[in-house]
Amino acid sequence: MAARTATISRKTNETQIEISINLDCTPGSQNAQVIEISTGIGFLDHMYHALAKHSGMSLTMKCKGDLWIDDHHTADDAIALGTAFKEALGEVRGIRRYGTGFAPLDEALSRAVIDICSRPYCVTDLGLKREKIGDLSTEMIPHIFYSFAIASGVTLHVDVLRGENDHHRSESAFKALALAIKQAIERTGGDDIPSTKGVL
Repeated sequence: MAARTATISRKTNETQIEISINLDCTPGSQNAQVIEISTGIGFLDHMYHALAKHSGMSLTMKCKGDLWIDDHHTADDAIALGTAFKEALGEVRGIRRYGTGFAPLDEALSRAVIDICSRPYCVTDLGLKREKIGDLSTEMIPHIFYSFAIASGVTLHVDVLRGENDHHRSESAFKALALAIKQAIERTGGDDIPSTKGVL
């Protein structure tokens, strides 16, 4: 089977980011899972680490952003993550396409549903109340999901169903997305395009 990997770099006047991704590093695969995240924002690193770990992917991400301004441009580079994901996945063929994930974290429970369909769309309902978690503005968390969905060409719905602690709500959302991704990119053993249209 062809390796599903990608390495990209994206440089703007605001950020410089390098990402390497391997989608096939679940336990039992022949690939060791490697996760190295450095964005300059501790809580964002924590969320991306959870996303990689529970989706079964290897992810190396190094980002230098204009954090002396604020966290917006660095967090917005979920665009680069979505681009790398799309490139690594390649043609949407021989995969499940749809994925659903539920993830609890103590009192919080989140649901994520993804459709790898080349129809980029994103709906989130996270219910976050704090202004920041660590050094990450909570308003950027739904924007991260949006940027990833648009760049990767997926339809994505992420909902926090309950929870009191915003750290728990956010982390359960990222973990739910990880589980949904893991299911959606699972190889079926066939070579069909999972669409009645015959093209995605």
